This record gives sequence, C-alpha cells and structure tokens, in this order.
Amino acid sequence: MAEVISAVEAVDVRFPTSLGLDGSDAMNPEPDYSAAYVTIRTSAGEEGYGLAFTVGRGNDVQVAAIRALVPLVLGMPVADVFADLGAFSRRLTGDSQLRWLGPDKGAIHMAAGAIVNAAWDLRARREDKPVWRLLAEMSPDELVDLVDFRYLQEALTRDEALDILRRAEPGRAARQAELLASGYPAYTTTPGWLGYSPGKLATLAAAAVNDGFGQIKLKVGADLHEDVRRLRLAREVVGPGIRIAIDANQAWGVGQAIDWLRPLAQFDPYWIEEPTSPDDVLGHAAIRRAVAPIKVATGEHTHNAVMFKQLLQADAIDILQLDASRVAGVTENIAILLLAAKFGVPVCPHAGGVGLCEMVQHLSMFDFVAVSGTQQDRVIEYVDHLHEHFVDPVRIEAGRYLAPQTPGLGARLHADSIARYRFPDGPAWRETKAVVA
Repeated sequence: MAEVISAVEAVDVRFPTSLGLDGSDAMNPEPDYSAAYVTIRTSAGEEGYGLAFTVGRGNDVQVAAIRALVPLVLGMPVADVFADLGAFSRRLTGDSQLRWLGPDKGAIHMAAGAIVNAAWDLRARREDKPVWRLLAEMSPDELVDLVDFRYLQEALTRDEALDILRRAEPGRAARQAELLASGYPAYTTTPGWLGYSPGKLATLAAAAVNDGFGQIKLKVGADLHEDVRRLRLAREVVGPGIRIAIDANQAWGVGQAIDWLRPLAQFDPYWIEEPTSPDDVLGHAAIRRAVAPIKVATGEHTHNAVMFKQLLQADAIDILQLDASRVAGVTENIAILLLAAKFGVPVCPHAGGVGLCEMVQHLSMFDFVAVSGTQQDRVIEYVDHLHEHFVDPVRIEAGRYLAPQTPGLGARLHADSIARYRFPDGPAWRETKAVVA
C-alpha cells in the first residue's frame, strides 16, 4: 500500500516573553512569542515539522486556520507530494472556499505556509539533507517548476528565472564549500527591544560587538525624544564602524515617518524597517525618496510574492525582508528570492520570532549558493531568545550563522517544551497565571 499523509496536527504553543518585555516594539509592547506548531505524519511513521509565528492572542485563530486546511492533504500519497511540492502548495492556497478568507494573505495563507514548510522538512529528512542543501542541489528546471508565475510574469518570466539560476549554477560547489567553512553574516536585534532600560540596551549592544556582530537593530517609533536618546547611547557604545538599523514596526504614516527620521539621521541609521503600513507600496516609495541615504526595508508583514513584486517594481525598498512563515512557506519564498535577484535588491530576512531564525537561515543560504550567488550587503536577523526549545537550534559564531548540517528545516520543538508551553493548560501558563494573580 502506498505511503500517505495520515495526520496533520496543530498545537498552540506560547512562551511568556511579555514578562521580560523580550520582543517589545512600538506596535507590540508586550508580546508573547508563539507558534502554531504543525506536525505532518505519514502512514510509514515519518514526521515533518513546521510552524506559523504569532505574538500571543490570536495564536488559537492560527491553529484553527491550519486545522481547516488539513482535509485538503489527508490521504495524499507522499510520493506525489514530493514529486511536485509546487502543486502541493497551490492545493493549499487555491481552495475555492478557503481562498475567500485571503486570498493569499492572513491567517489562512500563513496556515498553508506552516503545512508547506512541514512538507519540505519531511522531504529533507527523507533525503537526509538540510533544506538549504536540498534546494541548492535541485536543478534550475526543478526549482522553476515550483514557482507559480501567474501573477508575476510581467516582472519575472519563467525564462528570466531560469537564466538567473543557470548563471549561478557553475559556482554552486565553491559557494557551498565557502558557506560550510565560514557561515553567513548575521545582525542582532537582541539589544534593541523597546521595553529594555538604557542600561540593558548599552550592555547588550556592547556584548553584540564583542560577539562579532557588525550590525545591531533598535526598535523606534513610540517616543521621538526617547528614540533620539536611545540611538545616541547605542552609537556611543558601538562606535561609528558598526551599522545600526532601526525598526518602526508600522507605527507611522508616510509624512510622519519622513518627519520622525530627520532628527534620527544624525546617528547614521543604516535602514529604517517597516516605516509605515506594510500594504502601502507607494508610501514606502515616497519615504525612500525622502529619507535617502537611509535605506528602506520591509517584508515581514508582506503578504505574498505579488506584493513583493509591486514593491520592487515601484522602487519602494532597498532591502527585502522575506519571512519564513508569513507567506506560503518555502515554495513561495523561492519565487520571492528570484524576484529579488531579478531586481538586484539584497535579501535580509526577518527572524525576530520563535523558530524564525531556525527556518529562515535555509532560505538565505540557498539564495547564496544557487540564486544571487553573493553575501554582499546581506545579513540574517538574529535574536537570542527561545532557541533552547528546538531540537536543532541555530548556531552562531563570531556574528555569523553556521550552516545547518542536520536534516530538515529546523522547526522541530522538543516534546518537553510543547508540553510545558502548550496554551492554555501547560504548566508554564498555570504558573504564569499564579504569578500574575
């Protein structure tokens, strides 16, 4: 009997990071980093793991969205899934009734991404490879077959995508060796959460420089005078040779963003991230024109490849920040990486959340080996939170991600962590309620 997908489980896992204000920013002052955690099981007893990241309330909605998609994949032959993961992704994102809740955005799209990522994890485990290497060893034709060009072809055609991948093909082996030897550059947001005291900011910024990071990021956007004070302190601590990125997390309107950034420019911010609504393509373009040479970065809340296409066509961003769980998983992110390569825009992924560092590193490393072929002006975000809950946590050395060598996508949580932080009945949440009471 053919092996089939026999079960897809979704669990609400939440970590009480709000207690220490880890992850705090202008729009999310007290987040609880959370995962709508997915396990795909096959009739042969194998498993694959994925997740969608949220910040607390609403994680139950994300779990419900995942469960709504489960009937679409139960009973599918595993061989068919692996033979065409592009079609598998489109099956999840293209359901005629569930699509009405998007289309291609929000909880239902992220649910598809969690399941798609779990399927890629399952395939990589089957082939005994980390996902970045699985992708980097696929042929250009196999990779392009994964992409749905329907809404992209006026910006990126199939032939253009093939040309990008074929140009990169001769250097794959050398870049893979370089990646394994030297890793991939990172930057850290750990010092910059908005709820941290000035002393904590200064201590963590100095530690970041000592740990080899060439870039840190600070949250801004709640209080201009406080932003000036915090940026001045950070610049004094790290010196002129370290890049400082800043992130408003969508706090401003277009004109407000331009005005707010003028007094911050004296501290030489490298980029301003999410300066306004993530849906406002033309607003980002206007801000970019007005605040140069400060770069404009966005992407963690960009719903799909179509929106990235528009941001690129409109010259609205200098930095593209794809996310491992916002869009429909690895498959759609391949399209986004190809779009970025076509327009020559560096990809610096968002990873400020539980499990995102573990997953998104595979996308950047695949991009380096098989798509863009460069690490120039490219860094992956790193936050020093919650990695101990993962079976294969990220490894950072001298400010660089070390290439994963274990099979899969890195999203698998320890069983003990799932049991302890399962919401609302896990022991950690019963204890938290007792402390608050």
